[in-house]
Amino acid sequence: MVRLLLSIKAELENVTDLVPAGDAFEFFFQVKCTSCKEVHPKFVALNRLEEYDVSGGKGSTASFVWKCGLCKREASAKFDPTAVPQPYSADANGQFAPLVILDCRGLEFVGFDPRGIWKCVGAESGTKFEEVDLEEGEWVDYDEKAAQPVGVSQIESQWARA
Repeated sequence: MVRLLLSIKAELENVTDLVPAGDAFEFFFQVKCTSCKEVHPKFVALNRLEEYDVSGGKGSTASFVWKCGLCKREASAKFDPTAVPQPYSADANGQFAPLVILDCRGLEFVGFDPRGIWKCVGAESGTKFEEVDLEEGEWVDYDEKAAQPVGVSQIESQWARA
């Protein structure tokens, strides 16, 4: 089993604490088989709430169970139940910071697509932005309380062993 840490980097404009909007958030990852090194051509969706049975696993479950299309081996991944997604703060602006940890068996994640609904807070005003849609890779709005533009852009990710 390999523990993988997903870290993200973004440019935050007048906001802080960027984090997925809820427990049912769909994370989109690109997956690679560790047996044959085949990279799945499409991103796969995982969330922290869904659990699937692992075959031959004596009652064990995972957030994602996948059979490689090339070598036919089964692989699985599970979110670390003790590690909730960590908010990306304005203090980390432009630097990589941890987001989530997954326990992986027979696969590695090699890509991350931040599409979906996130949330963040106005850095000066505390205004809550609950509908931060990163489908296009960036988000812009206006903070009425602080009378200034807000935004999230230049999102990057990296995977490392935890």
